[in-house]
Amino acid sequence: MTAPRIITIREPRSGLDLAAPLLDGKAPENAAFLWSYLESPRVVPGLHAMWTGPEISCPVPAAHLAGADYAKPLPPENATLNPQPGDIVLAYVPARMWGGNPDPIFDIGLFYGPGARMLFPIGWLAGSVVAQVAAADLPALAAACNAIRRSGACEVTFARKDA
Repeated sequence: MTAPRIITIREPRSGLDLAAPLLDGKAPENAAFLWSYLESPRVVPGLHAMWTGPEISCPVPAAHLAGADYAKPLPPENATLNPQPGDIVLAYVPARMWGGNPDPIFDIGLFYGPGARMLFPIGWLAGSVVAQVAAADLPALAAACNAIRRSGACEVTFARKDA
């Protein structure tokens, strides 16, 4: 049996510093996308979501994906409309679906509290639970995400955890 692939999620101002194993068996294509994307650490914008509830939304900049062979349409896997605290959800929106945006949208959602929903201005959109924060780390996740909610937009660093 192979060891799980683990990602780290950091934002120093809020104290966010957690690891989450990828759910390769439940969301293989989405996990493969995220692992490929994190071949080198990535800094992405993080902002508190308006529509989905207790979530820090981390949209992957289109420039990060230009020419990447793994930046292809993703199927819903381990799909949810109501993420639970600790779920790391990868949402995919095809090009031109949201406001005519010519680029597809890939968004990494950090869900930190109950009552979340995958409801967007374009309607309901199932997201793929691609990783999960350990139950013991949920209080730290909630505290850090609440700090981001209060202080505003930030930059979140995602990386592969060294074996």
